[in-house]
Amino acid sequence: MPIRIPNELPAAKTLKDENIFVMTEQRAVTQDIRALKILLLNLMPTKIATETQLSRLLSNTPLQVELELIAPQGHVPKNTPQEHMLAFYRHFSDVRENNYDGMVITGAPVEHLPFEEVEYWPELCEIMEWSKTHVHSTFHICWGAQAGLYYHYGIQKYPLEKKLFGVFPHVVERRSNMLFRGSDDVFMVPHSRHTTIRREDVEKVPSLKILATSAQAGVYALSTESGRQIFITGHSEYDARTLEQEYRRDKDLGKPIAVPENYYPNDDDTQPPRVTWRSCANLLYSNWLNYFVYQTTPYDISEIQRNRT
Repeated sequence: MPIRIPNELPAAKTLKDENIFVMTEQRAVTQDIRALKILLLNLMPTKIATETQLSRLLSNTPLQVELELIAPQGHVPKNTPQEHMLAFYRHFSDVRENNYDGMVITGAPVEHLPFEEVEYWPELCEIMEWSKTHVHSTFHICWGAQAGLYYHYGIQKYPLEKKLFGVFPHVVERRSNMLFRGSDDVFMVPHSRHTTIRREDVEKVPSLKILATSAQAGVYALSTESGRQIFITGHSEYDARTLEQEYRRDKDLGKPIAVPENYYPNDDDTQPPRVTWRSCANLLYSNWLNYFVYQTTPYDISEIQRNRT
C-alpha cells in the first residue's frame, strides 16, 4: 500500500525506482480512509539516507501511511543540505498540538557523550514526555532506544571494550509478543555502536519485557506490555552498503576499525556485502504498524490523549 511523502523528497524517486507505491497528496485526499500518521524524529547525520530507509520499510504493508519529518530545533546537520532541511523538515514546536498513530526516534552519533551533554537533550526529553499523551506507539532505534530507556526508566548505557560492528544472529525470547510474529528461529540484524545496555538493568523494570536478544549484541528488542513504547538496539533499517560506508569512512580517517562481522563473504572487503537482514526488517516494521499501531489506535486520532493505558 502507498506511503504519503512529499513528491520532491529524494526518497520518493528512490522508492518509485524500486516499484514502491508512493501516493501524491492529491490522490490521497480522494480515498475514503484515514491514513496512519507517523512522525519521524530524524537524529541521524545522513538524514536523506535514513528517511529513505525508513520510508521503504514503512511502505511495506497494506496500510496507507502519512509520514511527517521533524529534527531538533537549532541543531544544524553537517551532512544534509540546509535547503533540504528547510523544504521537508519541521520542528517540534510546529507539531506539538498534533496527535500521531506512531512515532520513530532514530539513532544518533552522540553515544560517546553523557545524555545530558547532548546539545538537543532537553528538547528530546520534552518530545519523549509529549509522546506519552500524543503518540499511540513510539518506536526507538539504537541511540534513540538508549535515550528512551534512560529518560523513561533510568536505564544506563555502558561503553563497550570495542565497537559492536557487523551483522549478528538473534533469537526471539518472547514468542507471545506480536512484534516478531512470523519470525525465523534465528534472524540477522546490523549493529554499529560503542555502548550497550545490560539485561540485569532491564529486568529490574517490571513494565519492560525483553522480546529478542543476541549472544553477541545483547538485548535487541524490548517493549512495554501494551507496545506503546518499543526499543530496538540495532539498525534493521540499514541498506546493503550502510555498514560499508561507515567502515570505509573510518578506515580512510585512520581510525581503528575492524571489518564488519558476518557482512562480507569470508570477511573479504573486496567482495560485495551480503544482505541477510532485509526480510527480518520488513517483518519487524510491518508487525509494528499492524499490531501496535493500526489495530489498536483510535479511528478518531484525538482520542489518543484520552486512551493512555
